[in-house]
Amino acid sequence: MRLLHSLYLALSLLILICSQLAYASPDFGPVDMGEFYLNLPNVDPEAKLGTVVKAEKIAVKMPGVQAWKIAYISSDVNEHKTLVTGILAAPTTPAPVNGRPIVAWAHGTTGTAQTCGPSQVTDPAQPLNQYFLMNGNSWTDFGLPAMDAFIKAGYVIVATDYQGLGGGGKHQYTVAATQGRDVINSLRAATQIKEAGAGTQSIVYGWSQGGGATLAAAGLNDYLTAKGSANDGIKIVGFVAMAPFDIAATLPAEIKTEAQATQYLQALGKTFGDNIFNFTHYAQNIWGTVAAFPNLKIEDIFTPEGAKAVNTVMERKCMHVATDTFNFAFGDNYKNLLRSDIKNALAWIEANKKGSVNPVKPLAPVIIYWGDKDVTVPPFMGKLYYDQMCKMGGQVTRVQLPGNQTHFTTPGSAEPLYVPWVADRFAGKPVANGCGR
Repeated sequence: MRLLHSLYLALSLLILICSQLAYASPDFGPVDMGEFYLNLPNVDPEAKLGTVVKAEKIAVKMPGVQAWKIAYISSDVNEHKTLVTGILAAPTTPAPVNGRPIVAWAHGTTGTAQTCGPSQVTDPAQPLNQYFLMNGNSWTDFGLPAMDAFIKAGYVIVATDYQGLGGGGKHQYTVAATQGRDVINSLRAATQIKEAGAGTQSIVYGWSQGGGATLAAAGLNDYLTAKGSANDGIKIVGFVAMAPFDIAATLPAEIKTEAQATQYLQALGKTFGDNIFNFTHYAQNIWGTVAAFPNLKIEDIFTPEGAKAVNTVMERKCMHVATDTFNFAFGDNYKNLLRSDIKNALAWIEANKKGSVNPVKPLAPVIIYWGDKDVTVPPFMGKLYYDQMCKMGGQVTRVQLPGNQTHFTTPGSAEPLYVPWVADRFAGKPVANGCGR
């Protein structure tokens, strides 16, 4: 019995020590960035949106493809100028006289630290490579879905990292209005690399976080058509959203008081507190929303210990590593990092509305692909968006993927369906309106 008691005490001490490691370890300084990202210029507030401020050609394994890392000017939900990184891929064959069509990829969640941009992965210009799938070979998701088909069709592919994932500043995670702007400006930037031969006709396609960015971009017609950018002639002819989120569409209209807002946010915290993976997404959401709206504070939602943990982890680690860190440091006690007495709740609701999808008729046809086994981004978000936009006269189609598709099998399952849809939009064929079906 004494031996068991001693072992129990030793184990308890070990758990206590491990729970303190996040704060007891030495400070290793800022995250380590590659040379391309370390030597970026400061943001010129007078620079035109979409201006490429740095470009570097990179090697590509796929034959017939040339690619570049790029850094370009964008702006966030508050119209503050930002510097955003990404990659650009194009065929090596001569471009047509009117230029090549452009497809802009909006990636899913990779994290919040400066090192979480997909362009920073070794050999980033390759087909989509997913962490959770058996053939994934990296610590993150990266790559360009349908790359082979799009390159063979003669398209240019541009893929933003989003603001805060390589170009400086704090990443405004799930602030779709910011990421939608980053996508639009990536299209403008693509036309600045003359060797790529990009034209002005374009399509946006995205998944998960990028699905929300895609829906947000579809509601930014005034932003797209504003004069004075690096290219005012960009014409977007369609949007492909895979497993998209739309926070604003889910907010009950009856939230008018602080008490109602508090009750809603408490329920939201419980929903996302069901497992450590979803909790990490929620922590990233809170951290990213504060980055966009400085009137909010991490301490509004998290306890002092939780706020310290979230700030420490989100500045340094990407999605899956962040999940492991929370799990290691707190185990099943991670739920205790959330406040029961949420502060400033109504301001949080208003920020979520402003940072979400603009409730206006989409500027071009939208098609949404979803799987019935998606428990990461609930498909009802896409359904609420569909209902809202159809009432406004938008051309929106919603397609349930065949079989039991999860959040992470959605991109691969949707690819054979959206590739011909994209080709039809570039060909100018009429699109059937899915509203009312």
